[in-house]
Amino acid sequence: MSAFELNEDQRQVQELVRRVARERVAPRADEIDRSGEYPQDMFDLLKELGLFALPFSKEFGGSESLLSACIAIEELGRVCYNTAYLLMVQWAPFSAIEAAGTPEQKRRYLTGLANGDLRAAFSLTEPQSGSDVARIRTRAEKCDGGYRLNGGKIWCTNASLADFVTVAARTGTDDRPGSLNFFIVERGMKGFTVGRKEDKMGARGVPSHVLHFDDVFVPEENRLGEEGRGFRSVMEALNKSRPLIGARGVGLAQGAIDHSLAFVRDRQAFGQRVADYQGIRWMLADMAIQTEAARMLVYKAAAAADAGVAGKELATLAAIAKCHSSDTAMKVATDAVQLFGASGISNEYPINRYFRDAKVLQIVEGTNQIQRNIISRNMIQAADEA
Repeated sequence: MSAFELNEDQRQVQELVRRVARERVAPRADEIDRSGEYPQDMFDLLKELGLFALPFSKEFGGSESLLSACIAIEELGRVCYNTAYLLMVQWAPFSAIEAAGTPEQKRRYLTGLANGDLRAAFSLTEPQSGSDVARIRTRAEKCDGGYRLNGGKIWCTNASLADFVTVAARTGTDDRPGSLNFFIVERGMKGFTVGRKEDKMGARGVPSHVLHFDDVFVPEENRLGEEGRGFRSVMEALNKSRPLIGARGVGLAQGAIDHSLAFVRDRQAFGQRVADYQGIRWMLADMAIQTEAARMLVYKAAAAADAGVAGKELATLAAIAKCHSSDTAMKVATDAVQLFGASGISNEYPINRYFRDAKVLQIVEGTNQIQRNIISRNMIQAADEA
């Protein structure tokens, strides 16, 4: 048995989410993308299914299986990127608090995140510090009873709906990672405002916003982890969950293949089905080969995380899975648009939605250039130490 072969529980997750995705999510996908409005009905559906706790401990109703979570993301992303995204924006702050939170913080926030009674957001990116985390300038200055938070963030997804945001800020005066911490900033805290909504080319159904912090008082009990140490714990947790981003790429690629197959089987050109031309068949074959390879890399990385693999080994596996699967999603979606011809650039057909969403995946959650840096750095370090 391979390390990532699905067990009975995982097959049940796959069957359930696949059926729900086809019957209840797919009919809404185009409208969510077209309107750019938050899909509250899809959030309610995920809450009804109990999927918000899926990767996490059984204490919160989860399966303790990252692979199960990848399967759910893949099946939802196959028909609707935005619905799959609803899980991701809930899981990032959950992972942060589970990794670095105090027992009281876990009690206060995680149960609500797990059952969908609370919504959250995760905020790291600033105008001058996307991939370069060391350049974070949002500052948390120590004061009586807590901290005063000043600065701003961009591209904070789900912020306008979140009950709280986990915010990265600098507590020291230098650029060392040890001078960074995460803070739980709750809606309604004085001086905390959610700014403009980004007009995105893809991932349009889940809004991303600018955040402003103007002397926001954050009590000490809202700091995640020890000062100077919580940041590392949170980032390690996010690294562990990176295969989930890869699963989004696999879902997008598979969905693009599904649409392409239906189109070329029904389309006639020069007296025969488009699907009967050898050139078309070879394109489809290459799309399937690339997608299956991406799926195996994602499942392998998720299974490794479930088995307790950590550190540089997991970081490399996760980076490979994220990079390859999102590049595959872009390549497969591009080929799918080509197979659709003029219909591929028409909003009458859904395939251009897959193309736009795939581009997003190559950039978010660590650009693919950063993933390549991680992979090559770990390769060189391993060779140097051998």
